[in-house]
Amino acid sequence: MDETRQVVDALKRTLKARGMTYQSLSSRINLSEASVKRIFAHRTFSLRRLEQICGALEMSMADLLRMVDRKDHRTTTLTVDQEAVLAKDAALLSYFYLLLNGWSDTQIRREYEFEEAQTRALFDRLVELELIEELPKRTHRMRVARHIVWRRDGPIRRAYERQVHGELLRASFAGAREFLGWQAAELTETSMAVLKRKLAQLDREFLEMAELDLHSSQPRHSAALLLAFRPWVFSLVAARQRRVKR
Repeated sequence: MDETRQVVDALKRTLKARGMTYQSLSSRINLSEASVKRIFAHRTFSLRRLEQICGALEMSMADLLRMVDRKDHRTTTLTVDQEAVLAKDAALLSYFYLLLNGWSDTQIRREYEFEEAQTRALFDRLVELELIEELPKRTHRMRVARHIVWRRDGPIRRAYERQVHGELLRASFAGAREFLGWQAAELTETSMAVLKRKLAQLDREFLEMAELDLHSSQPRHSAALLLAFRPWVFSLVAARQRRVKR
């Protein structure tokens, strides 16, 4: 795929993540909706126009280029040994999580109970584990993707999965920023496949929003999305099923 198309695709993903249409974008950059559609269709962006669009999407051109380059070569899965070290050290795992979410060492010490000597040791340990790369002035670059896929039966999930599920679901889900939907029905194999694809798409959109908001000037709030779908019969109902006579 050529680089121009990658840029346009990144812009389209951002529009979708921000819940914006061509019409709402056109009003923000003082251009007609037809003109906006045309420059997206023909990929005829001047640098000035591209800068305006990025501004309307609350991102910089540098952010856009990072999105294009996001199909990075960095791994999304850690080694078993890397996971094992993190699973055994709650402070190290917490520090690593914050770095993954774009926090600087200074911000972490200001907002969390970490001392400078402690974060220095944690930083050095992550360098040893090849999870981050040290840059000048004790800054860093992630050596892994920001969205880690923990191993299905790996050390992290064995150590924390039950705790995470319990803490996440221990709520009324009645707040303005909360949602819990629960439905059970009988579906065909075709419908199940379609629903599974849609849930996978929602999962990708959640990660795209997180990537965009990493560079936003607006306050960020920790959030979690749990998606679950499988063939299932409530035990209360299943217990009444007739047994097949042999």
